[in-house]
Amino acid sequence: MSSQGFFARVYELVARIPPGKVMTYGQIARVLESPYSAKLVGFAMSAAPEERGLPCHRVLNRLGEMAPGLIFGGERKQRQLLRSEGVPFLDNGRVDLTLALFEPPALCGL
Repeated sequence: MSSQGFFARVYELVARIPPGKVMTYGQIARVLESPYSAKLVGFAMSAAPEERGLPCHRVLNRLGEMAPGLIFGGERKQRQLLRSEGVPFLDNGRVDLTLALFEPPALCGL
């Protein structure tokens, strides 16, 4: 499968993450049956077309940390968006993945 095809599948999955929930790069890779492609998921997220209006801010690293640098408007903006959706945070500033992790149902066709 081409990276374009993989990116399209990532975008379809990310579009399904509901408000108040998050997924990790590695989790997305596993759901898409490509468990060693977490970095490729990260590349897909950084290349996500703005016009699709994807909730990219709902994708985090495996520790529940915000994206680095100015990705998705910067850490502060990402945190603000997640808080506004009711995503729970731990005292250390990470998202509480035990409460906020989205476990998608069977994904036919992805």
